[in-house]
Amino acid sequence: MIDLGYMAGLFPVILGYVPLTVAMAAGSMAGALVLSSILAVIRVLRVPVAHQLAGVFISFFRGTPLLVQLFLFYYGLPQAVAFFTRIDGITAAMLGLTLHFSAYMAESLRGAILGVARDQWEAARSVGMTEVQTMRRIILPQAARVAAPTLINYFVDILKSTSLAFTLGVTEMMGAAQKEAAGSFRYLEAFLTVAVIYWVIVEALSRVQKALEVRLGRGVRA
Repeated sequence: MIDLGYMAGLFPVILGYVPLTVAMAAGSMAGALVLSSILAVIRVLRVPVAHQLAGVFISFFRGTPLLVQLFLFYYGLPQAVAFFTRIDGITAAMLGLTLHFSAYMAESLRGAILGVARDQWEAARSVGMTEVQTMRRIILPQAARVAAPTLINYFVDILKSTSLAFTLGVTEMMGAAQKEAAGSFRYLEAFLTVAVIYWVIVEALSRVQKALEVRLGRGVRA
C-alpha cells in the first residue's frame, strides 16, 4: 500500500529543491541558446574550418548519451586536465547539459534560419548589408520567432534531464528523493512524489508553450 501520509510530508521537502533544479535548467538553457546560435550561424554561413568543427561537435554530442557526457566531464576529464578538478557537481552537470542540448538546438535553429525566405537575404544584400549584418538584424529575429515553441520543448527536456545530476552527487529534486528513499526504504512513495512534481512543472511549461504558439501564430497571420 502507498503511504499517502508519508508522501504528503515528502512534498515540502522535495519542493525545497525546485529552485536549484530550475536554476540549473535555466542556466544550462541560456548557455545552450548562446552556443547553439553560434553553431547554427557557422553552419548556415559555412565558415571555413569552423563549419567542419561545428559538425564534429554536433555529431559527438548528439551521438553519445548524456549520462556518459556528464561522467566524462566530472569523473574523466579531471584525470587529464587539471582545471576540471576544481569544478563541482552542479557546474559539471550544467556544462554537460549546455553542450549536449546546444548540439540539438543548433540543428533546430539552423532549420529555422534556412526557413526564412531567400529574398530576405537578397533584399539585405541590395542595400549593402554584409552576411553577418543580415543574419543579426534580419534573419535571426525571424528565425527566433519560428523556433521559440521548439526551444521551450528543449527547456522542458533540460529540466527533466537535471534529474541525472544526482549521479554526480548533486542534491536537486531527484537527489533529495533518492536520499529520502534510502533513509525510509519508501522508494515508491519518494519517486512517485518527485515524478508528480516534475509532471506539474512540465504541464505548466506546456501551457506556456501553447499560449506562445497561439500568440506567434496571430503575428504570422497578421
